[in-house]
Order: sequence, then C-alpha cells, then structure tokens
Amino acid sequence: MSNDQVRKQIDQLTDQLNDYAHHYYVLDQPKVTDAEYDQLLRELIDLEEKHPDMKREDSPSERVGGVALDHFSKVQHDVPMLSLSNAFDDSELRDFDRRVQQGLGHEATYSCELKIDGLAVTLKYDNGRFVQGATRGDGSTGEDITSNLKTIASIPLKLNETVTIDVRGEAFMPKSSFNRLNKAKEANDEALFANPRNAAAGSLRQLDPKIAAKRQLDIFIYSVGQLEGKELTSHHESLEYVSKLGFKINDQAKHCKNIEDVIEFCEGWLEKRADLPYEIDGIVIKVDRLEDQRTLGFTAKSPRWATAFKFPAEEVVTTLRDIELSIGRTGVVTPTAILDPVSVAGTTVQRASLHNEDLIREQDVKIGDKITIKKAGDIIPKVVNVLTDQRTGEEKDFHMPTECPECNSELVRIEGEVALRCVNPKCPAQIREGLIHFVSRNAMNIDGLGERVITQLFEHELVEDVADIYRLEKDELLKLERMGEKSVDNLLKAIEVTKTNSLEKLLFGLGIRYVGSKAAKTLAMNFETMDQLKEASIDQLEAVDEIGTKMAHAIATYFDKEEVHLLLEELDELGINMTYTGPKLQSAEEIDSIFAGKTIVLTGSMEELSRKEAKEKIELLGGKVTGSVTANTDIVVAGERAGSKLKKANELQIEVWDEAKLLTELGLIS
Repeated sequence: MSNDQVRKQIDQLTDQLNDYAHHYYVLDQPKVTDAEYDQLLRELIDLEEKHPDMKREDSPSERVGGVALDHFSKVQHDVPMLSLSNAFDDSELRDFDRRVQQGLGHEATYSCELKIDGLAVTLKYDNGRFVQGATRGDGSTGEDITSNLKTIASIPLKLNETVTIDVRGEAFMPKSSFNRLNKAKEANDEALFANPRNAAAGSLRQLDPKIAAKRQLDIFIYSVGQLEGKELTSHHESLEYVSKLGFKINDQAKHCKNIEDVIEFCEGWLEKRADLPYEIDGIVIKVDRLEDQRTLGFTAKSPRWATAFKFPAEEVVTTLRDIELSIGRTGVVTPTAILDPVSVAGTTVQRASLHNEDLIREQDVKIGDKITIKKAGDIIPKVVNVLTDQRTGEEKDFHMPTECPECNSELVRIEGEVALRCVNPKCPAQIREGLIHFVSRNAMNIDGLGERVITQLFEHELVEDVADIYRLEKDELLKLERMGEKSVDNLLKAIEVTKTNSLEKLLFGLGIRYVGSKAAKTLAMNFETMDQLKEASIDQLEAVDEIGTKMAHAIATYFDKEEVHLLLEELDELGINMTYTGPKLQSAEEIDSIFAGKTIVLTGSMEELSRKEAKEKIELLGGKVTGSVTANTDIVVAGERAGSKLKKANELQIEVWDEAKLLTELGLIS
C-alpha cells in the first residue's frame, strides 16, 4: 500500500474502533463481538507499528497503556476541586434547602445524582482532544495521571465537537472488575484490595499504565469545570451537553422540583444501592440553575449550592476473637479488636479500634463476645455495642498489661490523660511508627516508602532514625522483599527529591508533640529557619497566633534535647533543607488589601467560617483581629445574634459588615 492508502486505512480503523468502543462502554449498545473488535484492533496496532508517524492521538491502541513513568508530575487546577458538605438525615437536607432559599431569595430546583465511590478526577480537552487528566489531590493541586486515564475505555480521546473544556468525573472500579482482580491476587498469594474505591485509586496511581489498563476501570462525568465558547444555563443541561460530546454520564440522575422530591430520591436508593454494579456511598444534591449556583458561591471549603447525603453506616454482628495492642509513635497503647471476618459497606473487616482501656471497661467488652460494628463515615470500623444477652459464659475478661508489649518497659498513665503510654524513648514500636510518620504524605511525603517498606528497613536494621533514610544505598535495598532494581531507583530518587521540601514538612515529620501540619506551617512561616525556631524562647513561641502555652512548652522541651540537636546536625549535613520556602508573611505596608493595617472585631456567629478561620484569613491579608470594640476599631463583622459589640460599633459609627461582605472581601465569593 502507498502511504496515502496506509493513512486512510489507519484513519478508517481508528474511527471505526472508537465508534465501537463508544457504543460498548458508554452507550452499553455493542455493535460487534469482542472477537471482531480485537481482530480490528490488532490490524490497527500492526499498521501503527510499521508506520508510527501516522498513529493518531485518539488511537484506541492508547488504551493498552504506554511507557511506564518515573513519577507523577503536579497539576495546578484552573478551578479548585472542592469537597462537599454532608447531610445525614431529612432534617439536615431541609436545613440545606433553607440556607439555599435564604441565599437566593426564592425556591430552587435540584439535580440529584448517585455519589459514586471512586476517585475524583479532572479531564482537560483542547479543541476536542484529550490533553491532560489529573487527580483531585488537595483540591488545588493534583497529580498528572493522563497516561493511566487514557486506558479507561469510556473516556473519549477525541470529542464529537472541537470544543475546549475541562470536566470532572468519578473514576471507579465496577464490582465485577474488583472481584476478578481480588481473585487473581488471592491466587498469587498477594494482599487483597479492601474495597473497589481503594482498588480504583491504586490502579490510577500506578506508574505503569499497562497495569491500569488491565484493571478495567470506568468513569462517570458529573460536572463541567470550564467551557469556552458556549453558555450553559443548568446543571442537567450541562450533563446532557457532555453526553452529546461523547462522555459517559450516570443514567440514574434526576431533576427534582423541591427538597421533598430530593428526600424521596435519597430514601429510594437506601435499599436499591446493593443492586448496582458499582459502589455508591450517598447522593449528591446540586442547585440546578447555574446562575443560582453563582449567586450562592462558595465557602472556603465547599460550594454553598451542593451537598452530599451520606447513607447511614451499615451495622453488622460478628464475634470478637481477641484483643491486640499496638504502640503509636508517641507511646500511646491502643487496643484493637480482632474479629471474625465480616463484610461491612462493601469491605471485609477483621479489625476494629477499641480506643482505650476505659472504653473496654465502659462497654464491658469480653473476648468471645458477639458485638455490633459499623464503619464511622463508611471508613473506620468501630465497635457499636456488646450483645451481652448472647453470652454463653465462656467469654473472657480482658486486662490491659502493666508492661509495654514491645519493649517490656512499664506503662504509665499521665495525669489528665485516658490512654496508657510507654515512655521509653528507645521503644522499637515508637521508633518504627515515627519513621512511618516522617515519610507520610503531610510530612516529607516520600513516594514508595510506605509502612511495609519502613517495617522491612527497620527489621533489617537499615534505619534507626529518620536521618538513616537519607543514607540508604541501592545494594542494601535490592536485598529487601519485592524491591527490584527499578523500584529501588525510583525510591532513591523520591528520597532525594524531598531534601528540598519546605521547612514545615520537616517540622511536622519530626513528630514534635502537639505540632500538627497546620501548626508546623505557622511556625515555619514565622521563624523561617530551623535555627531561629530552635533558639526561640517560650515567650516568643506564645507570641505566635495559634501557638498556645502547652504547644510552646512542648516545642521548647523538644529542642532542649541533646539527641535532637545531633539529629538536626545530621540532617543538615545530609543536605536536608532547613528553611521555609513558601509564601512569606508580609507586613501591613507590603500588602495590597482592604484589611492591611486595619483593626477588625468579629462578633456573633457565622455560618460559613469559624471565628478562628476568619481571623487567620484576615491576618494573612495584613489585618489585626481584636476582641473588643474601641475608637481604634476600623471594622466590625457582625454575624447572627451579634450583641453588645455591634451596639457599641453603631454608637461609635464604626463600619459594620455582615458575613457575606467579609467573604466577598476575602475573595471567597464573588
């Protein structure tokens, strides 16, 4: 064949196969048998291999997965992917409707959709061609998983119109794919996935797209993020439009006239959800008119025009066979119930937290008891109650030990605390848990260095403290179980990358008592270097907003230890960054903001922001928040039930804002 004939053949096969795939995976209306499709695909791949320059970007051969990646790059979302507020019963749904009506000044119609239990992603198309796909991440920044998303057959590589658009959807693993995957894992004596959501997320975060291709994932598109050149008026219209473009939408969505229709829709799916071929964990309710959505706007965390009705947690009965103890990185002893395996909300559960000794005593828990468990928020297994009327007399009392099960040191209960604690700083369990914390996502975030690998490193005596992580060598790692040359190379690269992390990551990773990720960032922003923080007095620490007396003393005590000084010196010598590299705190003179240099008083209750959140945002913009109204006060923000402070502001003729005005000036609504 001539080149023109080859190109024509490739174009014909590409269009034909894409059409077949759309009918099969999106419309559920297959046009040909699997064997016929596979034969045509083989013909196309053969032609593309011989003429790679003629392969089209939307070729169905992209579905089988390309070259493995070294790492995922970060993607900044053009429009943030915010989380949703939750409603758990009819009254909370009606409260949501009341807030919507108050915000709009009229009643609203709603769009209801099944809340698919998967991984939220965003897909970007330029002139109708798929150019990028990313995870939700923290809402502002996600990971580029374009190669893996191309393997999902229901994601079009080319749209039916040459439109520039980004859409949001939920990638998921159907129950049939999940069961097939776990059967294969079981046959290979591999760890099983806990549920389809974890399996979908794990598949899309594989660096090798060929693995994702084998997992047979699917997707439903649920909203439009950005769209050029076309105006849409309602949410249900936008779903109809993306369906015409070639996207797969969920066919169980419903346009509801009022909140009572919404409640009826939610209740109807409580029983029917078990019959679906995929997992759902609730219903998403959105104000339908897009103009109404714009009017309502957003809080700092979620849209005001949408909420998620969460199904009640499923409760099941099982038998408590034993109680195991684990030691956390701070030495706290946590008892865990070992159960007869039981399915709860789509997951096989064998363990549930008992929290502490007092809870065991209060619930009169005995080994051998029949107990009721549920998943808190459908995630964490929790013991609800003990079925004492089903006791046989063979149940055994449980008593907390007096010695640490890991190091045999005496367990103590510190005054004012509920938990027992091992106070031996050399306790191997605490060291291991501290290492796991150090490499975790909100700390140093070392890809590939999870709990399993850390445990191996610790057991093989390759790491004793966090500095040892940066001394690991390839030859040592290759001796570990399931650590091939490529995974070792990737791990060492990931470790090296974290040396440049901003200071707050290291501070949180060190596990200073009471210092969470937010406090770590506050400390890093205010002191800027590890040396300055290390030398700070308790008074200087307490002068920082949100750093209280207890935390200040804990920080000072931590940096007083000689072993901490030695560790920090080691980390510094190993090239670990000790400086804050994020946005700098600015003085009022440097900030171009309506709040800069102003004194503001917050009074009354606010619906969308807590007093603490509002204070934090105002101060980042150069304002000063005080507790009393004086002649020096510039602005009073009055929420609901504002009392004497509002009265005094009016007497002094001080400018008064409502919450909506504050949110607008903070840039949280337009």
